[in-house]
Amino acid sequence: MIVDSSDVSRWFAEYLDVFAACGRGERDTASLLAYYGVPLLLTTDGGFFALTSDDQVVAAVQQQVDGMRAAAYDRSEVTDSDVTVLNSTSALYRGTFARQRSDGSEIGRLTATYLVTDGPVGRRISVLAVHSS
Repeated sequence: MIVDSSDVSRWFAEYLDVFAACGRGERDTASLLAYYGVPLLLTTDGGFFALTSDDQVVAAVQQQVDGMRAAAYDRSEVTDSDVTVLNSTSALYRGTFARQRSDGSEIGRLTATYLVTDGPVGRRISVLAVHSS
């Protein structure tokens, strides 16, 4: 399958729905392995991490999910996004997300860039780069 920007945007919206369900406690964090590649490269202000197993990916995402649940997370609103197709098998998705509670109050904002790749196991996030605040 050739990667195109509208298809990547639809796929990413599906991922965000599953991610939000995890944040609300409606789905198990391991369900996100259908969206994250292994290995997954993760870069934040806290460092660079090469996550090389399913367990490492789930553990890294679980920390974020636990924080969302503790903050009474309900959903993420995409406030800005852009898709750049790099080649026939990969694209960059850059998005800014406002995490919100069910009453509409904002928990916080996050901007990240994702390298989305299309390989033998399907479309996956291969790199997650969280921008500095």
